[in-house]
Amino acid sequence: MSYSISYKKDAVLQALRYHFIKQSEIKSLMIIVNIYAIVTAVLLFMKKIRPEPFLLGSLLWIVLMIFFWYILPNMFYKKTELFKQHWDFDFDQSEAKLRGSMGEASWDWDTVTHYFESPEFFHFYFGPKSFFLIPKLTISLEDQHILRGILKDK
Repeated sequence: MSYSISYKKDAVLQALRYHFIKQSEIKSLMIIVNIYAIVTAVLLFMKKIRPEPFLLGSLLWIVLMIFFWYILPNMFYKKTELFKQHWDFDFDQSEAKLRGSMGEASWDWDTVTHYFESPEFFHFYFGPKSFFLIPKLTISLEDQHILRGILKDK
């Protein structure tokens, strides 16, 4: 099954947001900041602390969200030429292939350590930080179902 794929900047940025938010380090950091914000809010309500620690936690939360939601995805998109190219994507039961003006790549499904789906993409991971995005828009619903089956079997 062969598909021609291209990337839309807004969709890629949203997929990168999903990628970054799903990272365990970022999840842990967000949980810690949220716990800090809740604890300081409770202590502020009980009049045990001054407002500054609560405001610091709120400011930290806002800065982290801006960084992980806007700055980091935009930086990654600008540095990565892959998302600005057109590709031909082929897959079957044993492997997947990408061909484009930048070159060619292929991988066996066994090398995909895990995957997940965002609303517009399949996210294929080959290691903790090595991943590739395949847009779902150009792949028929039937072939998306076949691709999910292949990934679940592997």
